Amino acid sequence: MALETALLLKAGFVLLMAAQVLASVSGCNRGVYTFLINDLCLANFTFNMKNLDRGLWCSWKDTMEIYEGLTNCTYQVALRINCFWPNQIVDRFFMEIHQIYFHDCALTGRLLHDPPISILAPFITVPVLVTLLMTAVVVWRSKRTQGML
Repeated sequence: MALETALLLKAGFVLLMAAQVLASVSGCNRGVYTFLINDLCLANFTFNMKNLDRGLWCSWKDTMEIYEGLTNCTYQVALRINCFWPNQIVDRFFMEIHQIYFHDCALTGRLLHDPPISILAPFITVPVLVTLLMTAVVVWRSKRTQGML
């Protein structure tokens, strides 16, 4: 009886989740979503980028807030009209944004760099020392027990 109840609860949960997913998939109007992100998000992004000096477009420090606003806008619009985010429309949208605004930017300003040696050194030396210490303890312990047997 308890097994049947558990199976029914699982089946009910799966059906509930499937219903929500199917409602979300069928609820997204791609044409409306495309229009809204172009009309609302792109217009605001274009306005902010035009107010920013063109020489600063490749500076992540200067464009980060504007770019985050654009990302958040596309996400909020997707939530309001029951679309998944990210999706193919958003991918194409951001590809176009990058082709228009960031095509001349060098990648070097946005690549990750190694941390300073003062941070990196402890993360390297501590595991090495612990490994050597544990090896020494195992060897010492194995030699010590050989004579007792």
